[in-house]
Amino acid sequence: MAAPESLSPAGGAGEEAPDEDEDEAEAEDPERPAGGAGVRGGGGALGPGAGAGLGGCGGPGGALTRRAVTLRVLLKDALLEPGVGVLSIYYLGKKFLGDLQPDGRIVWQETGQVFNSPSAWATHCKKLVNPAKKSGCGWASVKYKGQKLDKYKAAWLQRHQLHMPTAAADESPASEGEEEELVMEEEEEELVAEDKSRRAPGKGPSESAHLEASKLRVPIRYCMLGSRDSARNPHTLVEVTSFSAINKFQPFNVAVSSNVLFLLDFHSHLTRSEVVGYLGGRWDTNSQMLTVLRAFPCRSRLGDAETAAATEEEIYQSLLLRGLSLVGWYHSHPHSPALPSLQDLDAQMDYQLRLQGSSNGFQPCLALLCSPYYSGNPGPESKIAPFWVMPPPEQRPSDYGIPMDVEMAYVQDNFLTNDILHEMMLLVEFYKGAPDLVHFQEAWSPEHSYLDKLKISLASRTPKDQGVCPMLEQVFGVLKQGS
Repeated sequence: MAAPESLSPAGGAGEEAPDEDEDEAEAEDPERPAGGAGVRGGGGALGPGAGAGLGGCGGPGGALTRRAVTLRVLLKDALLEPGVGVLSIYYLGKKFLGDLQPDGRIVWQETGQVFNSPSAWATHCKKLVNPAKKSGCGWASVKYKGQKLDKYKAAWLQRHQLHMPTAAADESPASEGEEEELVMEEEEEELVAEDKSRRAPGKGPSESAHLEASKLRVPIRYCMLGSRDSARNPHTLVEVTSFSAINKFQPFNVAVSSNVLFLLDFHSHLTRSEVVGYLGGRWDTNSQMLTVLRAFPCRSRLGDAETAAATEEEIYQSLLLRGLSLVGWYHSHPHSPALPSLQDLDAQMDYQLRLQGSSNGFQPCLALLCSPYYSGNPGPESKIAPFWVMPPPEQRPSDYGIPMDVEMAYVQDNFLTNDILHEMMLLVEFYKGAPDLVHFQEAWSPEHSYLDKLKISLASRTPKDQGVCPMLEQVFGVLKQGS
């Protein structure tokens, strides 16, 4: 399902930006944003040879280093000109525009924040899209009127460092901070390659008992994907990767209400087709905690754009009414493992970018996958799995995002709200008489009917207050009769 235009985030508080690289630190302008609430710069001491009188250091034998070349220096020597929107960053599908000031500072157009170096600006912007990003490779990733800034740095060095060979100047070398990041990304690429080499050739993962029904739903490992291939089926499932496996920390904490999983599971059981819904909750930048408090099922069919738009508008109003923000989405794989498909990876990446919007700080977007009838599940209970997508390395932008397994805390609610019971009845009414409606009176296994299976699956997610049981039995009775 395409990410909705109407369901935009309710906004988020600013978050501190990461420490920036020191590739262009200078005495007058420590490398940090000069404005913008909640933004912290990296700063850092200067190396030898950098100082206020940079114009006089260009002769042979000068102590000038690459780190002393700043935007102010390039402006002073007329290699650059100040202007509105002359600076840009394009990172993983999101574009950032900046104004170059006469004093060498950068004003990010979207928020008005001021940064004193390309690296500070690039790191901050990239961190918004990919919280795992540690630096920004400012001079290599920021463009001035469509050309990379590091080319202008190389041109200045060639002009002023007469002792520097022309060939070396043309190489447009990365600064110290950029070199470090490029090495890190190369190591990540080698890690994936090493994982791929350890895999036995020709033999895929063990096939599930449901393979005969859908051979295309057998999951593959991410390291086997490679670059995008238009011939590859978009419904191909991909195994998730743990953060610890790639030596990273999960960038946010998650707590999910049992009522969310209860309604999500109920929705997923009703039909043999995939279902979709949204997640409402709150994001606390201080504790880095994403709390998922409410599920909003979409009572519409996939591909029905007109009905979907009306449903999304209704959900948007419900979020506002309850003072919640859009924090994610869910969908089901009725007869397949609770693993994302290639199509899901792209959809989730799109959601993450849209949910980020123009907020100053990182705001996560969670995806939940429910597999109610997959024969590989250990018992009647549905498998519900969270995932998040890490953008691919910058040097391989054509690759798919990496599906990451998300650890989440389960919060047991004390009671079911009337909203949830009402939503359950609306869902039963919506699917009544549909050709893909599950027939709950029929046998799911030799021991249980489909209705028994539903009850068992919901039992672990049912609130502590058992006073709702009579109302649930009423819903189940309507469901059985309607199917």
